[in-house]
Amino acid sequence: MDRIYVQTNDAEHNEVVVFDRAGDGAIEPIGRFDTGGRGTGVPHLASQSSVALNDDGSLLLVANAGSDELSLFGVQDVGLRLESRASTGGSMPTSVAVHGEIAYVLNAGGEGGIAGFALAGGALEPIEGSARPLSATGADPAQIAFSPDGRTLVVTERGTNAISTYTVDERGRAEGPQTIASSGATPYGFDFTDGAVVVTEAFGGEIGAAAASSYALREPGRLVPVSASVGDTRSEVCWAAVTKDGRFVYVTNFGDGTISSYAVGDDGSIDLLDPVAASTRLGEKGIRDEAITGDGRFLYALDADARRVYGWSVGDDGSLTPVGDADGLPETVAGLAAS
Repeated sequence: MDRIYVQTNDAEHNEVVVFDRAGDGAIEPIGRFDTGGRGTGVPHLASQSSVALNDDGSLLLVANAGSDELSLFGVQDVGLRLESRASTGGSMPTSVAVHGEIAYVLNAGGEGGIAGFALAGGALEPIEGSARPLSATGADPAQIAFSPDGRTLVVTERGTNAISTYTVDERGRAEGPQTIASSGATPYGFDFTDGAVVVTEAFGGEIGAAAASSYALREPGRLVPVSASVGDTRSEVCWAAVTKDGRFVYVTNFGDGTISSYAVGDDGSIDLLDPVAASTRLGEKGIRDEAITGDGRFLYALDADARRVYGWSVGDDGSLTPVGDADGLPETVAGLAAS
């Protein structure tokens, strides 16, 4: 099924808003589905991947940052079916990573940390001994994600200007963290190419200072810098999405409503391709989460301040062509996953 998912992040009854995607990329809402948990009720949830799909798009996970829970849905023809809910073992979960039948949640509140769950049988079963700390108290983490082979977890830490990695064993238990300094200040969202990870750098929201860097994953849990702080000339960059062929990466610049594109080299290096490859409302704040569809044909991004989801077709040369948008979302909307 070709779908787009976002969460309302409502403080009383968090819901997932589901959009159907047509063959030309146009989307329309088909319903809202209660997570059974609560969001923060505050606009601009500071995270990437608060909504995440498993590898085949049959399961959807949602972080309920207000009730400290993770919700697991089964994807159906008519929408979603809530299968399970579980405490994350920490406070303010903001990001979810999935690989195979293992999921990890990032708890951003309190001392912060990560915790793992097994997804077999449509349930969320905590993995004993999987909880791990971040590199320091006050790390202010932004995102957690698995490497493509599932052997490494990566977490960006804005408060420490660092990137932490964890190795994952065959039982799904994480070990770590190993931590390296970020190439630039305020590392935020990221996505993987083949053998490398591209990380956005918000530089504390400084105007015109937005950048991205890349790191090679030499072995499980070990990142090595490749390209350091390649600027995109825009402001408040936060989220990243890599094309399915690994040749391009798109970053959203919250500060001025733009999407910048980078070309990715065979060695994981990056070069700025187009500082304004697309925009939602040029010059206006609000663009946030983004995702590329499973077939690689379309990119969708959430403009929370406009309360809309926007879409573009992805060209062979990395160019983006608008395919329309959909409105009717609350100001607290957050997260975006695409199948």
